[in-house]
Amino acid sequence: MRSYRTLKLISLVLVMTLCGCRVGPKYAPPAPPTPAPAYKEATPNAYKSVLPGAWQPALPQDAQLKGKWWEMFGEPELNALEEQLNIDNQNIAQFFQNFMAARAQVGEARSQYYPTVSADPSITESHGGGFITSTTAGGAAGVTTTSAATVTNITLPIDASWAPDLWGRVRNLVRQAQYAAQVSAADLENERLTEQAALAEFYFQLRGQDTLQDIYNKTIEADKISLDLTRALVQTGIDSPEAEAQAEVILRNAEEAGAGVATNRAIFEHAIAMLIGKPASSFSMPVKYLTTPVPAIPVGIPSELLQRRPDIAAAERTMAEANALIGVEKAAYYPTVNLTASAGMADSVLHSMFELPTLFWAVGQSATQIIFDGGLRRSTMKQFTAQYNADAAAYKQTVLIAFQQVEDFIATLRTTSDQITREDLGIEAAQRNLKISTARYETGLDPYLNVMAAELILLNNQLTEINLRVSEMTAAVQLIQALGGGWKSSELPTPSQVTSKKAAADLAPH
Repeated sequence: MRSYRTLKLISLVLVMTLCGCRVGPKYAPPAPPTPAPAYKEATPNAYKSVLPGAWQPALPQDAQLKGKWWEMFGEPELNALEEQLNIDNQNIAQFFQNFMAARAQVGEARSQYYPTVSADPSITESHGGGFITSTTAGGAAGVTTTSAATVTNITLPIDASWAPDLWGRVRNLVRQAQYAAQVSAADLENERLTEQAALAEFYFQLRGQDTLQDIYNKTIEADKISLDLTRALVQTGIDSPEAEAQAEVILRNAEEAGAGVATNRAIFEHAIAMLIGKPASSFSMPVKYLTTPVPAIPVGIPSELLQRRPDIAAAERTMAEANALIGVEKAAYYPTVNLTASAGMADSVLHSMFELPTLFWAVGQSATQIIFDGGLRRSTMKQFTAQYNADAAAYKQTVLIAFQQVEDFIATLRTTSDQITREDLGIEAAQRNLKISTARYETGLDPYLNVMAAELILLNNQLTEINLRVSEMTAAVQLIQALGGGWKSSELPTPSQVTSKKAAADLAPH
């Protein structure tokens, strides 16, 4: 009868488990701030104050970045560096291993669906005295002797325990672990995009240093010619020693500034080496000038941005994770049922005899309900609820920052492009001014001071133009990064996919 009641209870618990409820709030992501139909800085009205030919977003406005976004710059060397970064960058490798650790925790949570089975075999031997009595054929008492006896005890118990998931605690734990793995996957993609963008920025900054060095080299050569000319005029009495000193000052200043460019170039080169996983001492890049034009970048429409940035996906999945933790703690208000069972065999073997083993089994059940905990569960629920609300606020803030960054970099790119156009006109005027000043000096009409002033004006304009071009390329990369770099939320593995081999292969450095 007892066995029947036990089996009946086990059957009832199994039915409850299959039909069990999952306590806790149902997750629904909060509505993000409503975006405008188009980016304000990308509308035609934003271009009224710029010169014709300034940068504009790609048309149509709903176009999107795709795949290897850096290829739109048309730089084969940059393409090769980006491919190497995706394989050898150690920050990406670290974030990938963080993802692998997070997906392993999903398996840890799932293990609580199943019973725990353990075995504790033991073998013991005991040695003691024994008495053997012999008699004669006539029934008379014989001689009693003592001999040693060895007893071997063998026990092989197997114990099993199981707490059925009646209130969804384990299911919420599994969901929480799955969402955490999704957060880790999104963080990995965000780190990958960050490293890719940093490499592109350093690449264009290094090329800008090469171009600055070329300008200084040309300026130094021109200043040497001016100094030689001035010395010749001084020797013939046409000019004064003061003009010679001024020409030499101009030359030495240009040489000093040109030497400083090498430091910045070395720093950018070392940074690129680090990003692609190479020691700085064994990596170098050939000199190449910055001639890359800024491509027309497709900015799309604001509503699509929510699906294109991995940091927004990570923030949303963090909310889902916090929501699942509320369900885990909610289940603590309900009783926990534990089922236990044990079975095995025991055998006692006398050194001189053999017996069949004895089999045994037992089944038990218990229920635990916390009656008083000093407000621990209530306080923990408040903690997890507040954490969820904080994550919701962080999600909305991430969305707002994303919109701000896109608008910022569109405006920066547009105005910098307009500045470059105006600076190019200024360089043309400065070159004409230098030509005229040099001609008047050579004919003795003006002092060398006029030539020196014209040279400085031209040099400053040229340096400004190169720095603006570097800023323009940097803003282009930052805009692409702000747009998500071609990533889509559909690329994020679903909760059921995070533990698959395909998810690991897709996210691995490659």
